[in-house]
Amino acid sequence: MSLASLVVVFIISCSGSYGFAPRPQPFVPPHTKTYSSSASSLASSTTDDVSFVDNITQRYQLFQKSRSEGYDFKQSTAIAIAGYYDEDSVQKKIQEEISSAPVVMFTWEASPACKKAIKYLDIAGASYKVVRLDNPWQEGNPIRAELGKMNGRSSVPAIFIGGEYVGGFDAGVDSEASPGILEMAFKGTLQERLKEVGAL
Repeated sequence: MSLASLVVVFIISCSGSYGFAPRPQPFVPPHTKTYSSSASSLASSTTDDVSFVDNITQRYQLFQKSRSEGYDFKQSTAIAIAGYYDEDSVQKKIQEEISSAPVVMFTWEASPACKKAIKYLDIAGASYKVVRLDNPWQEGNPIRAELGKMNGRSSVPAIFIGGEYVGGFDAGVDSEASPGILEMAFKGTLQERLKEVGAL
């Protein structure tokens, strides 16, 4: 196993229910700080019925299976982080969210690209719905994995206008159909699409 694979497995196994980013820890003054063993804190991030080692093994198998099915490294990592989930119910939830508003954006609160997308849609005067994938992570990670399978891109934001994927903030999968809202704005097609779907 390569060093990169080991790092991915470690990150995935530590992510547990938190997703890819760790939760911020409250400040504890140095004289009152308590320490726990890393093994027990890592084990606590898994479910009660799955051991830490089983969790690593399952996620590594998901990662390897995804790679063998042709998914790239980033998408395979998203699938492994998500763990096992009911694909049909997650796809149904995604479709419900996409059809719930003229413009729907799947985001992470701390993502710079998501913040820019929100800022510029606000500047355009658009009405839109934000679906956070980081609150809670355990629900957002399967959605991110399925969005990546649907669109060919697991990055956030994932923006849908009139039910169609248009990319993220400054990139997408296809320069014509889903270039991202920045390119659409420069081409003059963003406001046009927003008006067509009643978001302006």
